[in-house]
Amino acid sequence: MDNKTRERAVAKDLLSIGAVFLRPEEPFIWASGIKSPIYCDNRLILTAPEIRDEIEKNLADLIREYYPGVEILMGTATAGIAHAAIAGYLLNLPMGYVRTGAKDHGRKNKIEGKLKPGQRVVIIEDLISTGGSCIAAADELREAGADVLGVASLFTYDLKDGLERLDAANLGKREKLNRKI
Repeated sequence: MDNKTRERAVAKDLLSIGAVFLRPEEPFIWASGIKSPIYCDNRLILTAPEIRDEIEKNLADLIREYYPGVEILMGTATAGIAHAAIAGYLLNLPMGYVRTGAKDHGRKNKIEGKLKPGQRVVIIEDLISTGGSCIAAADELREAGADVLGVASLFTYDLKDGLERLDAANLGKREKLNRKI
């Protein structure tokens, strides 16, 4: 399946489970602080098994196609974690995740899961707007010695500023970056 066909199928699936919300009178506030009349709640995918399975297969195919050398998947907290786990299962790859802040107890980890220095990582994100959470995760992973290959997301708003920020963060050019299903 080509990317355009894949993207249309995912959009149709998201609409069919009511994951896309429109509220022009009372805009949503995204994690980035942007006010928007549209909101895509990808967490609802997890409660729709038939659609979840199709979307996760597409995500695994995308990773297989664009990041053949990947050795571990790292989800962004919190919405990327489940998708990294399911895609990791389908690809027979280990997975972990990157917290937004270090735990205040236990080992005080920011990166959860076993990450070896030099390991080739793909970051899994549920959606991308400004790229902030992907960039923060990439910074943490690189500081830990990982070779970050890029980002795979379920959905992106394709905001110019976000794409430019991801490019500036050395996560790849647009044609290699933020691969979405």
